[in-house]
Amino acid sequence: MKRYAAAQVRTSRPAQAEQSNLARELVHPVDRHVGQQIRIRRMQSNVSLGDLGAGIGVSLQQVQKYESGKNRVSASMLYELANCLKIPVSRFFEGLPDPETTQGQQIITEIDEKIAYISTAEGRRLIDDVLLLSPRVRSRIVALVSSIVDEEMEEQKPVGSSAGS
Repeated sequence: MKRYAAAQVRTSRPAQAEQSNLARELVHPVDRHVGQQIRIRRMQSNVSLGDLGAGIGVSLQQVQKYESGKNRVSASMLYELANCLKIPVSRFFEGLPDPETTQGQQIITEIDEKIAYISTAEGRRLIDDVLLLSPRVRSRIVALVSSIVDEEMEEQKPVGSSAGS
């Protein structure tokens, strides 16, 4: 019987991982966006996860779950977060498209990807360093990055495809 139970546990682990991936995909884009906004506003305010958690009466891990969108943030908790970070509640929704537009889902995804990168240590370091440069050098950096992207995109085109076909 023990062997069967062990085998059952082994086969259920991939199923658990699949469920976890499915759960991540089921996070509503607005919940993900609000979580990212919480993270950005916390970092802008130079508040640690632990300090924010203590300020709103939840654990550090709970704040992480809010920031990832894994756990939804209730209206009352948004109010507490806003008070703790000394910002209006509306800041958590900035950048979301009008719900009546049909392009909303695509725009949210694009915004989320940008916010996610800016929220990383690498993204913050990039922005901090670029802001130390003169406007003239910044525009040259943008031109350089754009040319690298163009080159990468050209290399990724399938062989045999041409503009004239």
